[in-house]
Amino acid sequence: MLNKFCKKPLYEVTRTMANVAMGVEKAEMVIRNAKLVNVCTAEIQEGIDVAITQGRIALVGDASHCIGDDTQIIDASGQYIAPGFMDAHIHVESAMITVGEYGRAVVPRGTTGIFMDPHEICNVCGPEGVKAMIDDGKRTPLKAMSNVPSCVPAVAGFEDTGSHIGPEEVREMMTWDGIMGLGEMMSFPNVLSAEPNIHGELAETLKADQVITGHFSIPDTAAGLNAYIASGVRCCHESTRAVDVLEKMRHGMYALMRYGSAWHDMPVIIRAILDNDVEDRFACLISDDTHPDTLISEGHMDHIIRCAVKEGLDPIKAIQYVTINPATCFRMDHEMGSITPGKCADIVFFDDLNDIRITRTIIDGDIVAENGKMVAELSEPDFPASVYDTMHVGETITADSFRIKAPDGKDTVSTRVIEIIPNHVGNYEKIMDLNVTDGFVEADPENDIMKMAVFERHHNTGTKGVGFVKGFGFKKGAMAQTVAHDAHNLLVAGTNDEDMALAANTLIECGGGLCAVADGKVLAIVPLPIAGLMNDLPAEEMADLVAKLDVAWKEMGCVINSPYMTMALIPLACLPELRLTNRGLVDCRTFSFADLFVE
Repeated sequence: MLNKFCKKPLYEVTRTMANVAMGVEKAEMVIRNAKLVNVCTAEIQEGIDVAITQGRIALVGDASHCIGDDTQIIDASGQYIAPGFMDAHIHVESAMITVGEYGRAVVPRGTTGIFMDPHEICNVCGPEGVKAMIDDGKRTPLKAMSNVPSCVPAVAGFEDTGSHIGPEEVREMMTWDGIMGLGEMMSFPNVLSAEPNIHGELAETLKADQVITGHFSIPDTAAGLNAYIASGVRCCHESTRAVDVLEKMRHGMYALMRYGSAWHDMPVIIRAILDNDVEDRFACLISDDTHPDTLISEGHMDHIIRCAVKEGLDPIKAIQYVTINPATCFRMDHEMGSITPGKCADIVFFDDLNDIRITRTIIDGDIVAENGKMVAELSEPDFPASVYDTMHVGETITADSFRIKAPDGKDTVSTRVIEIIPNHVGNYEKIMDLNVTDGFVEADPENDIMKMAVFERHHNTGTKGVGFVKGFGFKKGAMAQTVAHDAHNLLVAGTNDEDMALAANTLIECGGGLCAVADGKVLAIVPLPIAGLMNDLPAEEMADLVAKLDVAWKEMGCVINSPYMTMALIPLACLPELRLTNRGLVDCRTFSFADLFVE
């Protein structure tokens, strides 16, 4: 695959590379006397020099003959160097910041490349939103490689989105610069059933000689997994059991082990490697979704590496999982992922192999970050007008909008309730008896049950789904958010109808975002005017806003980690067991609509 993410393609500079390696020409930069983490052989090499020119590595070894009067020399004595870290699956929109600001936050942490799936903004704004993300990524040294969103909507027929992606759109977008493959194929039931449209998307990707990324979230390691992989899917990040990781790797699929702000699957599923004597070249570490406060306080891939090492993973292996392995997954290992001759000069420096803290980041031979700060200059964001003004709710929302009529003559009613699982993407369907007051079913905060609604907000259709959710711990108030995967309609949950109405209208007025309300007052708000998903503020400022929201949720009684991320998955109709979209409750085990009340 041709690399369009380096200063110059290798075919333009082969003579220069050979001349510098031989000392005929002098290097632009030489790193001297480093401890090289060689991800090709899984060893530490002492006293290594690296000669760099034209944004690429010309020589690894003794580079004394490559040094001239104008060569920039970096003395790395006592330090380790490793290839720049890559995140093989990430939704930038989940950080609620732009790609440029994402780069400003993660490059100083050692991340030099991401394979982003911008299906969040695509669900709202279509291909134009994806193009805006790719364009914004060009203002940062971060290599923001993009996949074409595959499932817009996530599961056709169960929700309403702002746009639609099919084989024709995939064919066109595969020709764009910056595209590396097809985004996570969440519609795995349609892959297994050989549905023509979905397989049309797979075919267009394969015809373009690109990589198909996956989302296989069911515990099927037999015929279903085989059918999914046989359809061309190369990797999957939805493993929640160690056996899922093991079987995916055994079947030649890259297993992307997730550790984001809310999804802490890695400590469980990494046992597939720690407890088995198996080859692990198909293993990667990824974040999937990371909030701005996590990026600022903990880090990005460096943080995930440290967490994996604490679980018992050898640190050299952990580095392989974010360098050579993801590069090979995306068939870019001939260009990235190792400190070897000819590769892009994407290099990170650190002092302690067992507690990796990045001190310097080089991308394409340029020092872009030092001591935790970006030193490269970034231009200002310039998003098109089309990604703003995306709140089009087709009804005036009042407290009455949240009233749920009970079956006639009932004092209590058996109700399907969504029970969340903290720190995991799955949930449970619970059948619970809820009280009826004056003919309407009410929330029950004493038993940790909130009322919930999802309003379509793209086309003024006025459709909405209603239900109940358990597990957040709210004692009072309500919340609303337009970060509601993947259709990103307006999601509202709360203990009383009045606060729910205030929360919903607050977001309609500000163009989308997240907010918390209690006792008729707005306690905190995170405005997200770009598609109702992002703000162009720096990560630090967004982290402050999110921190205030977190305080408000705690004041209302919430007891879980990253609650807004867990709440955001409630409408995602491709994850088990029960979900709520603007069209109603969806049983994601049978992929059918479910009645709210049980006869």
